[in-house]
Order: sequence, then structure tokens, then C-alpha cells
Amino acid sequence: MPEINAFQKIKSLKENLGKVIRGKPGIIDLAITALLSRGHLLIEDVPGVGKTTLAHGLAKSINCSFQRIQFTSDLLPSDVIGVTVYNQALHSFEFREGPLFANIVLADEINRATPKTQSALLEAMNDRQVSVEKTTYRLPRPFMLLATQNPLEFSGTFPLPESQLDRFTMCIKMGYPDESHEREIITRSASASSSIEALSPALTTDDVERLQALVDKVKVDEDLVGYIMAIAKATRNHRSIRLGVSPRATMTLYKAAQARALVSGRDYCIPDDIKALSVPVFAHRIITAEHGAFDGTEASTAVMDEIVSGIAVPI
Repeated sequence: MPEINAFQKIKSLKENLGKVIRGKPGIIDLAITALLSRGHLLIEDVPGVGKTTLAHGLAKSINCSFQRIQFTSDLLPSDVIGVTVYNQALHSFEFREGPLFANIVLADEINRATPKTQSALLEAMNDRQVSVEKTTYRLPRPFMLLATQNPLEFSGTFPLPESQLDRFTMCIKMGYPDESHEREIITRSASASSSIEALSPALTTDDVERLQALVDKVKVDEDLVGYIMAIAKATRNHRSIRLGVSPRATMTLYKAAQARALVSGRDYCIPDDIKALSVPVFAHRIITAEHGAFDGTEASTAVMDEIVSGIAVPI
């Protein structure tokens, strides 16, 4: 059983994020789940619903380095990763780190960058490292990429390829706040910019790494592994799906379920962990026959809902 202090730390992190993300406890839980599973988060939603605030608030809450990169069509891979320059004083070349070298990185409007620049993130997302001029540089630990994209703007955008979508642990939507919380946001708007700056850390990066290690120890019964595989198999055989989920996706769901269990105060997984995460973990990875590649529609979510509801839950 994980130490009770671990559950208390997670509770503190939730409460801290709740100070800047109003009325979205489910979104906060998913963001923490992605962090503790050593994953990355894609947030697809309309502007102004708190996507940037979530990323910045998470970084402030764990007292780590944070960088925001505004993705545009003229952004180059070297603008993200860094570049090797000649140091005249030392008469040698040296590597100057780009904004990717931070614990929490916000890739804002990621689909506005060209595929060449988007692909510069693949090694970082998968291996927590980047390679420049035949030299490999390790990224800070923990490392998490949060990316945003607007589902309603298609002019001047480059849809993320399947290989990149497959590296995001989850794709979520923030959604609009309810009336009472939106009223609260409006009345506090004068201090909105300072609310993030005034946020005190709830954890340290060492705490996060310890919690990530605890996630690895969360028990998952063999029946639940079979449940994951049944859902994955259904995506590969469904009449409305042209491309089902990969083995990487099943491993991601397994790890995310372990993290959700810990976030929920347990050292073991239950079927609800898998059922609740199947859509955010799998939906952005499938390609439906009707809509083709991921295009911001609700089609993939609807198909995943149908699949999950049609598979027997282990007892």
C-alpha cells in the first residue's frame, strides 16, 4: 500500500489546481493522471476556456520550469529544440538549449506548425531526449508536453499525423464552465493574471518522480489486462474504423489506469479506471471510415463510446 502521504500530496495538487481551474475537477484529475503516468496531453477546444491556464497552473503547482511555445507556420525545429553555435571565446561549438528543455512545455496551437517542426517533438515525447549534430541531450525530469489546438480553425493548419497523435497519452476537451463558475470567473477577471503568479507550489519535482514510481507498483489484475485488450481488438475490427489503436495505445491505457487508481486513492486498478480512460486515451488514435484522419469531429468519440458500452466489464 502506498504511503498515505502520497495520497495527501495528490489531494494537495488537486486542490491547488482547483484554485485556477474552476469547476473542472474531472479535467484536473485527467491532467494529473497524464503527469503521473509520464505521459503527454493534447487539449482540443475553442479559445478562452483555460487550456493555457491548466498548463501554467500545473507547472506552478509542482514548482518546476515552464515554457510556452507559440506554434506558427514559420517556426523551425531549431526554434523548439535548440541550435549549435560557434563560441569564439572557446573556439568550439556549443549547444544552446531551446524552450523544449523545461519540465512542463506548452505547445500552443501545435497544428499551426509545419509537419517538419511537429516531428521535432517525436523523440522528446517518446524518449525524453533530443538529438542534435549526432549528440543526444537528455530533457529535464519530469517532462510533460501539453499541446493545444483549435478544432474550428482549419485555414493555415497542418493536422497532426497518426504517429504524433499516438504519442499523446490523452486528448481532452476543457468544455465551457457552468453558469455559477463562469460568473465567478467574470467577477475575478481583474486578478486573473495574478492568480497564477500567486499560486504556491503544492509539490516538488522530486515528489512527482516519487509518485510516478508508485504508479508503476499499482496492481492490475489479469482480467483487467484482458479488458484492455478486448477494447483494443474491437477498435481494430469495428466496421466504422479504418485504423484501430496500436500496441503503444494499449500500454498507454494500462499505465494511465494505474495512475488514475493512485489519483483516486487506491493501490490497485478497478474496471472503472479502464472504462473511464478508454475514450480519452483511444479516441484520438483511431481513424474512422467516415471522417478519415483526426479532424476534430465527434465521430471517433462516438464510436469509442459504442465500443466501450458493448464490451462486458470484468466482475
